[in-house]
Amino acid sequence: MLEIYKGALEVKEIESRWLDLAISQNCGAFIKFVGIVRDENSIEGLSFDIYRPILERWFESWQKRADENKAKLFMAHSEGDVLLGQSSYIAGVLSPKRRVALELIDEFVEDFKASAPIWKYDLVGGERIYAKDRSTAIKGSGLLA
Repeated sequence: MLEIYKGALEVKEIESRWLDLAISQNCGAFIKFVGIVRDENSIEGLSFDIYRPILERWFESWQKRADENKAKLFMAHSEGDVLLGQSSYIAGVLSPKRRVALELIDEFVEDFKASAPIWKYDLVGGERIYAKDRSTAIKGSGLLA
């Protein structure tokens, strides 16, 4: 399940829904990762742009991988501005077995950072400044790809 929200995520509400689903599906493991905007480089927050068609295909490929292990992936991400101390990203895995969930969440979050078509901007003085030094080029993108 892929969810995109305008602004900061309501972590407790999202986690509660995902936990209810884990219980209703008799899962033995619910592993989550919550990304929180932290104070660094004098920013006021972060802002995000998302290219949904590529993100949806990327997520679907990961869900197929999870299905092979009888697991279910969840992801929620912010679009737009997210201030310090707020969450912009939550990933979750439901699985009958903890080992599957632990391994999958680690691989999923790392690949998300490297491959998801989400562009990050620092919020400084009310302006969005592209965070080029903390960005990764998407495989196959660019003029010479």
